[in-house]
Amino acid sequence: MTAATESQATSGIRKADPNSLVARTFLSFLATAGLFYVNIMPAIVDGLIEGLSFTARQAGNVGSANVYGAAAGALIVVFLIKRLSWRPTAYALLAGLIAMDLLSMLITAPQALIAFRFLHGIIGGALVGVGFSVIARTVNPDRTFGVLLVIQFGLGGLGNLYLPRLVPPFGVNVLFVSLIAFTVVTALMVPFLSDYPTRKEKNAEAAGVAQKIKIVPLSLTLLALFMFQAGNMGLFAFIIGLGKSFSLDLDFITLTLAASGWIGIVGAVIVIALYTRYGRLRPLLAAMTLTIIGIWVLHYSDNRTVFFIANCGMGITWAFVIPYLLGLCAEFDKAGRMAALGGFASKMGLASGPLLAGKLLGESNYALLINLGAIAVLVSLVACIAPAILQDRVAVDE
Repeated sequence: MTAATESQATSGIRKADPNSLVARTFLSFLATAGLFYVNIMPAIVDGLIEGLSFTARQAGNVGSANVYGAAAGALIVVFLIKRLSWRPTAYALLAGLIAMDLLSMLITAPQALIAFRFLHGIIGGALVGVGFSVIARTVNPDRTFGVLLVIQFGLGGLGNLYLPRLVPPFGVNVLFVSLIAFTVVTALMVPFLSDYPTRKEKNAEAAGVAQKIKIVPLSLTLLALFMFQAGNMGLFAFIIGLGKSFSLDLDFITLTLAASGWIGIVGAVIVIALYTRYGRLRPLLAAMTLTIIGIWVLHYSDNRTVFFIANCGMGITWAFVIPYLLGLCAEFDKAGRMAALGGFASKMGLASGPLLAGKLLGESNYALLINLGAIAVLVSLVACIAPAILQDRVAVDE
């Protein structure tokens, strides 16, 4: 009797096969629940501005504080993951998220909400770190990260389509209710996941020799993750305001955001289908180059077609690049610590982008945001080249 079978017999619940599509989907929900607000960040930022009369800087700071908290939570998990039993930890963190979102409904002052959402972020980031560490124990984690992006972009598209329209009649609390609903659904999935014991290293670790982490390529991968997320999220958090500055109407903007999320799923599906069949270097170079082009053409957003195509194109490449970069981190060790560390770098980028953008935006300095976003992705492209080449060679040798 296998460990998975014994676990099922003890709990009375039929577990999903550890590497099945169902399991990858449930794990994706688990790794998304603590950070789902990032996928609906434009709706949250605009909702705080419209619903609570926050300034653009205040709203951006709330979003950034939430993600900085998540980065701190993810970093804590990096050091604790080997000592934690992931399932009880996940239940506790999911309960904490629900409680914090409920309490957030009572807060209307910008500074208080900034502080409170930072604490919420710590809990959520810890949950994402746990989720990433478990994903790293699956076979071909790139594919699971691809499913993760399908979930995030698909449901994020729905949120960005409907939530900005629900804030005026129902108030800003509708944003927190949507986050609670996602958390509850995730909690219902956890019992059906397998135990996912730590993956054993190959002969070196079996003989008691610790795996050596290649610090330089890992650091470059983390830098690539940070810059890519910062460049994209700095624009994404204020994309509704950018569209309005070009005299685009809210209905068209929100429809574009929803479409970019849903069309972006194509990028994640391609990762699921290809994973590392053609290595990581060529796919990353191609997708990041297209991202830079998509960001730059936002300078011409007065043309509705350009705005729509640019957002949809960036949605595809965003959902394509992140699974590869996170999968690259996961390859540096098999216990899931580097995957959790990748989650930390990713969240730092997601937080820093809106924070810097909010400070630089002023009244309507969107041209500067577009240029900085393109430069950030270019830096990410350069940083990922050496680690991708290294891992592609390792894959060939194996």
